[in-house]
Amino acid sequence: MSNDNYAESELYKIRHSAAHVMAEAVRDLFPEAKLAIGPPIEDGFYYDFDLGKDENGKPRTFSEDDLANIDKRFKQLLKKNAPFNQSSMKVADALEFFKEEPYKVELIEDLVKNEGVEEVGIYQHREFADLCRGPHVPFTKKVRHNAAQVLRTSGAYWRGDENREQLQRIYGTAFESKEDLQAFLEALEEAKERDHRRLGKQLGLFHISALVGSGLILWLPKGAMLRETLEQFMRKAQLDRGYLPVITPHIGSIELYKTSGHYEKYSKDQFPPITLDDDEEYMLKPMNCPHHIAIYDAEPRSYRDLPLRLAEFGTVYRYEKSGQLNGLTRVRGFTVDDSHLFVTPDQLEDEFIGVIELIKHVFTTMGMTDFEARLGVNDPESDKYIGGMDVWARGIAAIEAAAKAANMPYTIDVGEAAFYGPKLDFMVRDVLKREWQLGTIQVDFNLPERFGLEYTGEDGEKHRPIMIHRAPFGSMERFIGVLIEHFNGAFPLWMAPVQVTMVPIADRHIPYAEKVAGELRALGMRVEVDGSSDRMNKKIRNAQLQKIPYMLVVGDSEEEAGQVAVRTRDGGNLGTQDVAAFKLSALEKISTFARDL
Repeated sequence: MSNDNYAESELYKIRHSAAHVMAEAVRDLFPEAKLAIGPPIEDGFYYDFDLGKDENGKPRTFSEDDLANIDKRFKQLLKKNAPFNQSSMKVADALEFFKEEPYKVELIEDLVKNEGVEEVGIYQHREFADLCRGPHVPFTKKVRHNAAQVLRTSGAYWRGDENREQLQRIYGTAFESKEDLQAFLEALEEAKERDHRRLGKQLGLFHISALVGSGLILWLPKGAMLRETLEQFMRKAQLDRGYLPVITPHIGSIELYKTSGHYEKYSKDQFPPITLDDDEEYMLKPMNCPHHIAIYDAEPRSYRDLPLRLAEFGTVYRYEKSGQLNGLTRVRGFTVDDSHLFVTPDQLEDEFIGVIELIKHVFTTMGMTDFEARLGVNDPESDKYIGGMDVWARGIAAIEAAAKAANMPYTIDVGEAAFYGPKLDFMVRDVLKREWQLGTIQVDFNLPERFGLEYTGEDGEKHRPIMIHRAPFGSMERFIGVLIEHFNGAFPLWMAPVQVTMVPIADRHIPYAEKVAGELRALGMRVEVDGSSDRMNKKIRNAQLQKIPYMLVVGDSEEEAGQVAVRTRDGGNLGTQDVAAFKLSALEKISTFARDL
């Protein structure tokens, strides 16, 4: 369901109404709580509260017992039917009515300042009234008590500003039926099982150290191998398509980012400048594109040099707020499979189509076949963009033409463009039907203009190239986080950090296990030998918990016959095979990116 359709749906009204009733329940149990905001969201709703300070001067929080009591009261109130009554108040009356609610007062004052309103909307049921535009269901009973539930709590800053008050957010959900709620709760449990943070620890993929810093990923050996495998896949795909590898520094002069516009337009997401003793200023790079522009500009270019496709696995740094950090999917330092294509106007559409086809290839190879595209365009009312409207119109038209030619359906999302140009984002649904924004392609007329880039045309005159920014994975960290959850840590054979575990039944079988392992490694396979003192079944179980695709058990009979007994991580027993036969089978699955064992 699109955002527009959702906002007009009955489910949206149910969830909006449920947020009000839950806030009513909180006020019943915590009369001192101050109300902030409580909107519907994609899979439910939330409401923010200020509970005041504790004896140590820190914001009070909701406990698990508090949540249980709120949920109980919430459902009791849903059973007690009451109408939602809509009305309006003059601003002066509303300010008086909400005088004990500082967050509501601020919202009203902002409505007056920004929209010039003279009246504000109010929704009331029973004694609970809220500043609200709606829409709501007619009666509280329209929110079924057995189809709604309080879920969890977290901290949240007022208006997302970490310099403002820290509030307590309660998340809940509501559906049209008990069965829909139950299906959602089961999906939540499945999501917990697949949580990449839990699996990342269990499988030894990555670590986040408070000493190193929040949002900074330490890749452990198995995680580094997974990442390296993905990088090798992408490097080959790029080399096959004429991309040229480059490497750029992790920092750059502040003047570079002032020229590009990042310093001005991206300032909230950047780390502060680094000032040196000689008054030079540098920045941790927030984007790779200015560096690639400098490489393009390092020598004269001719139309014969274009398209020029520069590619880098470039690490960038963003100042994400601590409350928004989340494992691999929201970090402060991440590596982008970045590329910038410098093209002539005549090459733009074909090159853009080529990138679409590359992204399709990447997603389908990874087993992510449920995806669609979203065209992010500029908001004409916003000042966050650079360049004239005619340039933006050309960029948008170019993306639309290429997407249609590539048979790539898309929706349009106003205000989601990059500050320098429109973009086509790829929205991928995982096995739990959760949507993730991964790959992106952007058309940019503005940065070549700001940097004065040129090439000599066939006519001997100077011309301005057009840039295509693209990143099929998006970021390695986010992409791997999504992959972990999509596969539940059970990666396809070609991708698995460890592909085979050799299981010698007794110590005397270790030399044979090492011999077979050596033969497999010589073919490029990733193999471990379990030489521990554990019994065979424990070794097999340990490998299954690590989600290693194959366990090759070897004992006296296997060694004598030059064979291996093949087990799979899902408990399958493929029987005894000649080592040569297993090699052929495994290599075929790896070379074809097969997802089954």
